[in-house]
Amino acid sequence: MGSNLINLSKDLAEKCIECPLCRRECAFLAKYGNPKEIVGRISLQDDATLTLAFECSLCGLCGAVCPVDLAPRDLFLEMRREAVSRGIAPFPEHKMLLDYEKRGISKRYSYYALPENCTAVYFPGCGLPGTRPKRTLQVYNHLRSFLPGLGIVLDCCTKPSHDLGRQDFFLATFGEMKDYLIHNGVRSVLTACPNCYRVFKGFGEDLDVRTVYEVLAEQGPPTTAAPVGKPVVIHDPCAIRCEIPVHDAVRNLAQKQGMAVEEMAHQGVKTLCCGEGGAVALVAPELAGQWGQKRRGEAENREMVTYCVGCSNLLGKLTPTRHLLDLFFEPEATLQGRVKPAGPPWTYWNRIKLKKELKKILPVPVSRERTLDQESANRKGTILRIGLILILIGAVFLIRITGATQYLEQENLRNLIDKVGLWAPAFYILFYLIAPALFLPGLPITLIGGILFGPFWGVVYSIVGATAGACLAFLIA
Repeated sequence: MGSNLINLSKDLAEKCIECPLCRRECAFLAKYGNPKEIVGRISLQDDATLTLAFECSLCGLCGAVCPVDLAPRDLFLEMRREAVSRGIAPFPEHKMLLDYEKRGISKRYSYYALPENCTAVYFPGCGLPGTRPKRTLQVYNHLRSFLPGLGIVLDCCTKPSHDLGRQDFFLATFGEMKDYLIHNGVRSVLTACPNCYRVFKGFGEDLDVRTVYEVLAEQGPPTTAAPVGKPVVIHDPCAIRCEIPVHDAVRNLAQKQGMAVEEMAHQGVKTLCCGEGGAVALVAPELAGQWGQKRRGEAENREMVTYCVGCSNLLGKLTPTRHLLDLFFEPEATLQGRVKPAGPPWTYWNRIKLKKELKKILPVPVSRERTLDQESANRKGTILRIGLILILIGAVFLIRITGATQYLEQENLRNLIDKVGLWAPAFYILFYLIAPALFLPGLPITLIGGILFGPFWGVVYSIVGATAGACLAFLIA
């Protein structure tokens, strides 16, 4: 067991006064006991205890209400790191989230554009460019109106890996980005995502970090909106619960846009998690879901405003929730529910389109696409292609020596297709669908379709299969 985990558990066991405050606030602690009970009752040598930590949202509310200033979240995060070091985590349920992160740091999705003498960059994160590419660009252009040398970075801060306990990977990946920015003269980062803000503030070292909301509040909105007739409530993301200047800036912006802000029971430092924190929804959805239900109850049918894409998406399924940046640029349309964020798979396409647009409109002296572990990826791709070629050669050889070539004659194939019926084109389309993902060439498959089904239906089935295959290859890229 790691020394950090031993020290954190010992500290909690000695200082926790076992008051009921954190258990009253948190469904995870209500289920498993207060931090002292968890440490004392279950051996941290036991793998099952470590996996328990993946049901904690890591939101920090327990520490915010603790009368003796303990931070149980730190213990549960360290338990996750220990689980990873023992090889029992991440879980299969986490694959989707890690794939999302992997795309974010890939060459396809990442892009750095640093103008001449660039000392500050806008870092919108992953969610905003995907769900709101237009808004991402609007924010950047508005910031550049008074920060003309501002650069932009499309990349992932790798907080998913941080929260899942993949500390070595996180430090290496985020550290590479941080070093690149500093090496190229960047000294400050403006984030739109609260999670990115927390990562840069905690691990950015020499980089100064602020949110775009603080900067926008100082400069004011591009247009002044008419007063809103109904009250709104602000949901502060848990990742930024301790950043009071950000809370104040957000409320300032909302009020400048004509909104009458009312407060919920849990706000600011004592805000609630939306339910997305710590990736708990992937392993314990019943616990994660309680946060959203609690927040919906506190909203009391009032319009909710937040400044986190994840919070906006999740809470928006439970109660009317708007993103502050939508209100900043289109207040009336946003409050009327006419501004609709994109959802997957279009979010991935939006990120690629935004990257292409930035390349076109931003002629910069310094730019890059991230190529982390590209050499390893290329090597794997080469091995896969060689393997497929060998399999095809082996298949041709096997057909010849077994005398099976007679079954490949056109007349025999047509008879076989007639017997199979609708399954034949279905199997052909399915094969065409997976071909791009396996790096198989499309032309030979198209020719085979013409031979099997005739020129008309062969072309139709090929178009259907090729279109579906391109979408599949894009989504798994």
